[in-house]
Amino acid sequence: MPYLTPAALGAALLLFAVLGLRARRVGGQLDDYITARNSQTASTLGLSFLASGMGAWILFAPPEVGAFVGPIALAGYAIGAAMPFLVFAACGPSIRRYLPEGRSIGEFAQRRYGMGVRRYVSLLSVLYMAVFLAAELTAINGITALLSDMSGSVVVIGVALSTLVYTALGGLRASLATDRWQAWLLIALLVVVGWVGWQRLPTLPTDAELPSVPVGSALSVALTLVIAVTAANLFHQGYWQRVWAARNGQALGRGAILGGLITVVVVAVVGGLGILAAMSGTSLGEPPMPFFALLTEAPQWLMLLALVLAVTLVASSVDTLQNGIASLAVSEGEGGSRRVSLATARWITVVLMVPVVIVALQNLSVLRLFLIADLLCATAVVPVLLGLWSRMTTRAAVLGGLAGLLGAVLPGWITGGSLSAGLLAASFPGGVPTLGPFLGALVASTLISLLVAGLSRIR
Repeated sequence: MPYLTPAALGAALLLFAVLGLRARRVGGQLDDYITARNSQTASTLGLSFLASGMGAWILFAPPEVGAFVGPIALAGYAIGAAMPFLVFAACGPSIRRYLPEGRSIGEFAQRRYGMGVRRYVSLLSVLYMAVFLAAELTAINGITALLSDMSGSVVVIGVALSTLVYTALGGLRASLATDRWQAWLLIALLVVVGWVGWQRLPTLPTDAELPSVPVGSALSVALTLVIAVTAANLFHQGYWQRVWAARNGQALGRGAILGGLITVVVVAVVGGLGILAAMSGTSLGEPPMPFFALLTEAPQWLMLLALVLAVTLVASSVDTLQNGIASLAVSEGEGGSRRVSLATARWITVVLMVPVVIVALQNLSVLRLFLIADLLCATAVVPVLLGLWSRMTTRAAVLGGLAGLLGAVLPGWITGGSLSAGLLAASFPGGVPTLGPFLGALVASTLISLLVAGLSRIR
């Protein structure tokens, strides 16, 4: 049945569009469009955090980490994926109290440190979210080609257009409404696809062993993933919108913890399938894709379910990113004393997707760019969040951020013997994540921020 795949994917995308459009508030104001302020319960937020964070990456990265590095690194990945939500649970209520009419982490940075820091923080947010968007659409392009005879470019454009329909018209409320359904759907699809995939595993040989990576190396990978994923996602404007969308601080805390706990379980289960695939001797493919290796020669219905799962994952993250970038553009415009209308906000959402779709259709690898964006976020995340500390100063934040940049380069500079070697190591040649730059950025930015803030009070 050649029309079954496009019909199933079209039905899923149409369902999301209808749900999103039903949730939009006709005649609503710009603030409601980009924040849905004080309206969401803990359960809604928990499902929204889960759906927003779960992209197609979970079908690639956790199974590969589990298959080749083992359970310790996989645990680091699971914790890293959930850690941003725990930070939101801890810091979000305080930031809400400090800035009750806020819309972004950039506004918080401006209130504490000035417009210059706000612009830099917003630049990091846009860079990270644009890379995330391109990566998700690139992934669905490849998954479609892998699991069906359908053109991946058609699915990329279909996801982009269908999510734009409801995010451009409905704003954050539309994204939140679809998140609830997408979260339950992706959990159900993961259970079915994962269970059948597990059943298809060959019997484990009697001498089957876990991936033989030294504990020290596995811990290094785990720590790298925790730092990279946490730092980058704390600059995800889509998540910060949900800080102010929460009904109150208590709902935010409970929702973030709920989203984090479910995220840990999902990443661990999907990654565990990768470990089992490697232990069973299943051919993981070239390039290796342990999750999809379990679907080799699977019945058509299972391949279709896996593709619907992938489209659901991508749509759930793409609509959040679309709305997040538009929200940030509006906030920055108003921060510069330029009035931004609701119609302008909608057009911003549409226009920003054009270059992203063009990049996604090139089917390029974005892993290296992802790592660079993650590292830049790691240089600034601690100075920004230290704004909750009353003794923190603008000078301490700026110097802390600069120290983070130097700390990111320093490990490679020391081992390579030159600044150029340090810069090369911090750009992750080959797209391989390494601990040195991330740890250097985090430690240097933290120490200098605390030291400068402490000395400024002594004087």
